[in-house]
Formats: sequence, structure tokens, C-alpha cells
Amino acid sequence: MAAACFTTAAAALLLLMLVVTCCDAQPPPGFYPSKRFRARPFYRDFRNLWGAQHQSVGGAGATIWLDSTSGSGFKSRRPFRSGYFGASVKLQPGYTAGVITAFYLSNSEAHPGFHDEVDMEFLGTTPGRPYTLQTNVYIRGSGDGGPGRVVGREVKFHLDWFDPTADFHHYAILWNPNQIIFLVDDVPIRRYPRWSAATFPRRPMWVYGSIWDASSWATDDGRYRADYRYSPFVARFSELLLRACSPRAPPRCHAPSLAGAGAGDALSPRQEAAMRWVQRGHMVYHYCLDPKRDHALTPECRRRRWPSSDTATMRRQPTTTVPNNATS
Repeated sequence: MAAACFTTAAAALLLLMLVVTCCDAQPPPGFYPSKRFRARPFYRDFRNLWGAQHQSVGGAGATIWLDSTSGSGFKSRRPFRSGYFGASVKLQPGYTAGVITAFYLSNSEAHPGFHDEVDMEFLGTTPGRPYTLQTNVYIRGSGDGGPGRVVGREVKFHLDWFDPTADFHHYAILWNPNQIIFLVDDVPIRRYPRWSAATFPRRPMWVYGSIWDASSWATDDGRYRADYRYSPFVARFSELLLRACSPRAPPRCHAPSLAGAGAGDALSPRQEAAMRWVQRGHMVYHYCLDPKRDHALTPECRRRRWPSSDTATMRRQPTTTVPNNATS
């Protein structure tokens, strides 16, 4: 009798665990834009920007690293006015505090002191703690001010629903005239709509990848700094995908849809559900929810104008504020 009761209880516990696991699993997005494009050889679309001795290129990707002497970066050969920009990235495990690996769009060289930028930055960490992915948007010089005058639009996520150091994962930015969408493994994690011309980047931008030392702010506001005893810090990029329109492309050229033909700018219900899952469970900072920020500088933070998909309840609030620094 006791054995039978134990067996029944064990079966019930197993069923409960399966139900919890099922309900907590990441919903599939249903559409996978990264599978629809083909990567080209690295040197056809990109070139070294700095730190050539800290960069190794092969096939459709590049490996870049940081040590006490230098980091490294690369840049697309052409600017683009809109498009889908993706890269599969494998990050370094262990102690990486103070180190930033970045994949981003920018026109800082064309418009110094008055540039636009769209960031995906992987903020280094300490053993046992997840990487933080910081997404950010700067518009017409909002990232070029001095101390206390930088206006960022940061949203942060802990990458703890997978291990970004164990294998390559695909990170992408979809930028069109109406919105910017950030994706991880084809799952939308953030949508930044065009509220007005003043809050949205419209000038052509180049595509960049880099690794650099941001010890002053990257990890717990600079509490943990880069320790070069653990160097070199290595970031591997592969499958760099560009499906984009150059500034001289005809008007019929437009960024691809993320939900398939005929969907336009809309995300599918499955994509919306997957985005809500990420935001509710893994988003740890939103600039509009930071009481220390001056929201007069970010008018889209007026609650009545927020898109519902970008106001999901965060899992936890950070104990420190996001630093006002632009990508180097």
C-alpha cells in the first residue's frame, strides 16, 4: 500500500513538473527570418575598423578579441537606410566584467557629435551571473552630450534562458521607417516605434561589431572592472546577414517583413506572445520605468503612448541606474 501511494505521489509530482516546464517554456515565434537569408564572405560586406592585430577573419565571420593592448572592431563597407541586420555571436565564459561586445548600427563617423545609433551590447559579467543584453537607441546626437547630458533609451535583458557562451546564437536588428525591432534567435524582444521624427533615426547608418573595455560602467556601474589576467576576451561572429537598402536604392526597396509576406510591419500573434514571454521573465531595466530619469527628454515615456508589448512587468528592477554612455 505504501509503495502504491509513493508511486502515485511520484507520478503526480512528475506531471506537475511537466506542466510547469511546459507553461514556462519559451513560445516559438512561428517565423524565422534568419533562415531566409544567406550570409556572404565577410570581406564582401565588411572591413576592419581598428585593432587589425586582434581580429581573425574566416568565411562569413570574424573573431575579435580584447587584451591589455587593444580591442577590435569591424564596419560594413556601405551605409544603409533600412533593413535586417543579423549576426550569430558566441561570447566568452567566465570572468568578463567590464568588457563589452557590441553589434550595432551607427553613423558617428559621418555625423560626429550629432550621430544616430542602434545598439545591441553584451555587458560582461562575473562567474555565476548571466550576461546582460543592453538594447539602446540614440537619435541625432542624444548620445554625444557630456556627463549628465546623454539621453539613451536603454532596455536591458538577462540572457538566462539560454547560455550565450556555449554556442552561437543569432541577434538581429530590423530597422524600417516605422519601427526598430530587436531579436534574439528570431524572437522579437523589443519594439521601438517611430513616435515622431525627433525620436527616431532616419539617416543612413553603417553596421559595426566591436569588443572594448568599458570598465567605468559596463558591469554594476563599474563595480567590477576588466581583469586582464583572464584575457584575451574573445567574441566570435558568424553568419553576418544583411538584407538592407542602400541610400541610393529605389523607393521600392524596403526592409523585409518579420512575419512573412503580406504582413507589413505587424508581428504575428505568436511573435507577440514570444516577445511578452521574454519581457515578463527576462527584462530587468526599462528607461521609461527609471524614476531617476528626466522623462521630459523621452516624451514617448508618457504611459498613454506606450505600445502594450513594451510595458510588460519586469522580473526585477535593477539596484543601479543605467550609465549614460554611448557605444565607442
